[in-house]
Amino acid sequence: MSGIVRPAQLPLRVSRMTATCCAGAGNDALRSALHERRGGLVRDGFAESDLDTWLGPVAGVEAMRIDGALAPFDCRNNRLAQMGIVEDGFLDAAREAVARHGAHRVGVILGTSTGGVLETELAYRHRLPDSGALPPGFDYRATHSPYSVVDFVRALTGARGPSTAISSACSSSAKVFASAARMIAAGLIDAAIVGGVDSLCQTTIYGFNSLELLSPRPCRPYDPERNGISIGEAAAFALLERWSGRPDDDAIALVGYGESSDAHHMSTPHPEGLGAQIAMRNALATAELEPSDIDYINLHGTATPSNDTAEALAVSTVFGHTPCSSTKGATGHTLGAAGALEAVISMLALREREMPAGVNSSSVDPALNVNYLLENRTADMRYVLTNSFGFGGTNCSLIFANVAGVSDLLRARDQGAL
Repeated sequence: MSGIVRPAQLPLRVSRMTATCCAGAGNDALRSALHERRGGLVRDGFAESDLDTWLGPVAGVEAMRIDGALAPFDCRNNRLAQMGIVEDGFLDAAREAVARHGAHRVGVILGTSTGGVLETELAYRHRLPDSGALPPGFDYRATHSPYSVVDFVRALTGARGPSTAISSACSSSAKVFASAARMIAAGLIDAAIVGGVDSLCQTTIYGFNSLELLSPRPCRPYDPERNGISIGEAAAFALLERWSGRPDDDAIALVGYGESSDAHHMSTPHPEGLGAQIAMRNALATAELEPSDIDYINLHGTATPSNDTAEALAVSTVFGHTPCSSTKGATGHTLGAAGALEAVISMLALREREMPAGVNSSSVDPALNVNYLLENRTADMRYVLTNSFGFGGTNCSLIFANVAGVSDLLRARDQGAL
């Protein structure tokens, strides 16, 4: 795009990534599930809920405990974080980055929507009978607070750089990539551990049920019969560092991000997807790409009638018929972790050269004028875009590129500087 100067911090190399959700623990398991077009949603899959709906719990979270010096952090959300961060060698890679850059030069920026609210829900069941006070030993800061998972990951990795939790509903862990890029550009840090962790709790399950947004069957994004979301949980992480030299051929980089806040409605997207359009156009601008450069779009695609309709209109307006799909049929909507989870899914699509089809959807709503994939598609891709849109009109789009895509961008930049 002429006249646009790429932010100095881009591209940023994704040195390591990992994702754990109901469809699989770690990249290989998740990739296999998407390739085989199977998901992990189950009926009545959470002991704290008696609603007739399908959920996406991660197997083994209940049995895990955090003990020793980190025992104060023990709650479902942090247990899920601990399960996820050890997959794909991510914890070792993060610790090595801390040793290489220095603890105070590595930040931790994570997204979550509810933090460890389940721990508070459980504590309320055991209030003291005389005063109604929460039971002794309940620690809001270490368990419930949205910053709890950030503090926990800092303790695990040894990172001591600027750190924060972002809680902007379902765009939370997409926005962490943009926030980290700005911190690196400002010279505050040299690397960032980013990601998202959100776990099942009554607040989200019964809250979405009160909004009449839960589906009684596995969610079907973009299907003419779609009737609501399926809530899941996930832990996903990425290590961002400056791009230098020519990395190996499997290297992936963040090359663009765009954010917007349209504030159209507390829980309903703008009917024309105006905020979504702004986020996607801003991502293209920071990457210095045209809409035609994007090979695949991972949609927000929650399977609610209004969300899919608004996003489809925004996508068709900006991109026309670029291949796209929502992977929430396989993973459920993981809320504050969705941005990071779907960023990893998008990067896996780039690396494996396979666009994942939507799961559970048997056909595409003809009113949604997009090129929605019902079958996996093998293709050489250079650039993928992923969308994350949250309540209140908080929107974020990210663009990732492989080595060939980054090389093209850097070559264009050099030629433009001549």
